[in-house]
Amino acid sequence: MKITEVNTYAVRPRWGFVEIVTDDGFTGWGEPVLEGHTKAVLASVQEMADELYGRDPLHIEDIWTTLYRAGFYRGGGVLMSAIAGIDQALWDIKGKYYGAPVYELLGGACRSRMKVYRWIGGDRPSDVKDAALRKKEEGFRAVKMNATEELQMIDSYEKIDAVLERTAAVREACGKYFGIAIDFHGRVHRPMAKILAKKLEEFDPMFIEEPVLCEHMEAFSEIAACCNIPIAAGERLYTKYDFRRLLSAGGVSIVQPDLSHAGGITEVRKIAAMAEAYDVALAPHCPLGPVALASCFQVDACSYNAVIQEQSMGIHYNVGRSVLDYVYNKEDFCFEDGFASLPRLPGIGAEINRDLVVSENETPHTWKNPVWRHEDGSVAEW
Repeated sequence: MKITEVNTYAVRPRWGFVEIVTDDGFTGWGEPVLEGHTKAVLASVQEMADELYGRDPLHIEDIWTTLYRAGFYRGGGVLMSAIAGIDQALWDIKGKYYGAPVYELLGGACRSRMKVYRWIGGDRPSDVKDAALRKKEEGFRAVKMNATEELQMIDSYEKIDAVLERTAAVREACGKYFGIAIDFHGRVHRPMAKILAKKLEEFDPMFIEEPVLCEHMEAFSEIAACCNIPIAAGERLYTKYDFRRLLSAGGVSIVQPDLSHAGGITEVRKIAAMAEAYDVALAPHCPLGPVALASCFQVDACSYNAVIQEQSMGIHYNVGRSVLDYVYNKEDFCFEDGFASLPRLPGIGAEINRDLVVSENETPHTWKNPVWRHEDGSVAEW
């Protein structure tokens, strides 16, 4: 079996797909995307395609290592996202070749289902009380919301109070034991992050996410000392080496590698095992499409430390298209009682509507994140 085609597609709302085809008719799908840089990632996939043509797609570890190590420059969001999508597609082929879900090839499942959560509130969080209550009524046991709008390094306590009021409203509406994850989104700097984390403690959040950016990962232990709330981080890290530094720095209770950014299934499986050795939980980042989500479930299924899975159905970013639009097996992406069933199909577990993907690619998206500014005109973290 040899690889004969590597095709890339940009699809709404902000995703990219890669389709890898073999000479004996197997097709694998991956989702290589770095939000706001889709063109760069897909171009990198095509650059890497020269290393794929004629290769046996079952030799995943060797292909992955070649793509990563044979290039003099390595790592970073664009290159690792390209490798991630290719890796997902290769695992999709391998699972189909052996007639099994990917997690069966990784040692088998250690759970029967996976807890998931829903997003509420949008970029500038509002109406979170009613939204959270609706999600609870739909059967979800947890939600996540952005904590703040833009915050300067030292900012007004009025903005802090607004976060506390929203969190209090969700806690009051949904009860003491409903999961509330609060995403600081890297918008908060160390001085305000310490204040906000300490004040949020009374509401017993499930976790706080990216209280500061991972480029300041040495601050996580300092923030952790200010509160008894688990800290989650890692969506903007791309290799096992990045996560080794994060885990060594301490303070983080949950790692959040992204299966479409951090080298795909092959690399994230290693990151998950490394985190387990530190007694740190896994909650893969995934505000993306169906292949990325299915890939997350494959790793969740066989990773003991996986605790909850992000997914993008209903998220504010999904304008024009959403997850279920691109799959025929929609029933495999439905949730019951706040849990997802494990993938059942051979391969990744997403039966892709190729005709729709090709059609969307005729007018490729140009999604970019907004540029925010503070009142004084300086650029704010989004």
